[in-house]
Amino acid sequence: MPHFIIEYSANLEDAVDMSEFCEAIRKAAAEIEAFPMPGIRVRAFRAEHYAIADGDAKHGFVDISIRLREGRPQDVKEAAAKTVFEAAKVFLAPVLATRSLALSLEMRDIDASLSPKTGTIRDHL
Repeated sequence: MPHFIIEYSANLEDAVDMSEFCEAIRKAAAEIEAFPMPGIRVRAFRAEHYAIADGDAKHGFVDISIRLREGRPQDVKEAAAKTVFEAAKVFLAPVLATRSLALSLEMRDIDASLSPKTGTIRDHL
């Protein structure tokens, strides 16, 4: 863990390389000591249907949700959220400068007792 889920409005498809954006988020997360590299997962989902602000089709959004196992101190989570958000802002700076875009991020803890995990990624690193 953590998992990064990016939702974005379909009208950004021509302006943002989402594969590269996912990689930028992964790289930023890998630099955070509290995020074990083998547990990082980044994925993006295009929202085909959306309505923003006054309904004008020019508006777009990128929303980043970070889910991680509970137990990290609040200050560590705040610093991590800031680091990832800054990486997103840097990557999206050209779009933010030229288009109507809402960028948001939310981090939330997952109750470990309600989230069983297994996998072999660490065996293959």
